[in-house]
Amino acid sequence: MQPQTFVFFGIIGSGKGTQVDLLVDFLKKRDGRECLHTSTGNEYRKLIESGNYTGTLVKDSITRGELQPNFLTNAIFTNILTSSLNPEKHLIADGYPRTIEQSENFEAMMKFFHRDNIDIIYIELSKEEALRRNLLRGRHDDTKEGIAKRFNEYTNNVVPSMNYFKDKENYKIHHINGEQSKEDVHKDIIKALNF
Repeated sequence: MQPQTFVFFGIIGSGKGTQVDLLVDFLKKRDGRECLHTSTGNEYRKLIESGNYTGTLVKDSITRGELQPNFLTNAIFTNILTSSLNPEKHLIADGYPRTIEQSENFEAMMKFFHRDNIDIIYIELSKEEALRRNLLRGRHDDTKEGIAKRFNEYTNNVVPSMNYFKDKENYKIHHINGEQSKEDVHKDIIKALNF
């Protein structure tokens, strides 16, 4: 069986991270293959913690609720693939691509790494539910205004970056209802992927 490639899309609060972890566990049990889980968000957090100049600039723009520049996100994602991807591993992309330019890059990378049949998992959540969940999480940057700004960024940039793959050969978009329990979301994902 070929290694598979999955891309997760979902607004903040949609439970993407949880669903990625559940899918990683499921795949390990199913075929024992290793998963390369790329989270650009985690990489950005590491950069900020490093306290270097780039990290400081990233922290400032995150505080303003802005998406990071394409060149930087592309570089981070490319670096993960070049250092850690091999023909045996499943690949799960979380938090990338987030703009149309990044989608074009992603497509080029998948061709280069001979990755076909890419499953895009879109966890859908209403604005109201996303707001409710994010305020419950209580992260320091989760103010109503900050969340609203990120939601707009998401609608204006991230959703078009996902729609870039519509009707493309080798790409399939699965719409998953995120407004249910995490167990049911996971079940729906597994069902959509025909596992």
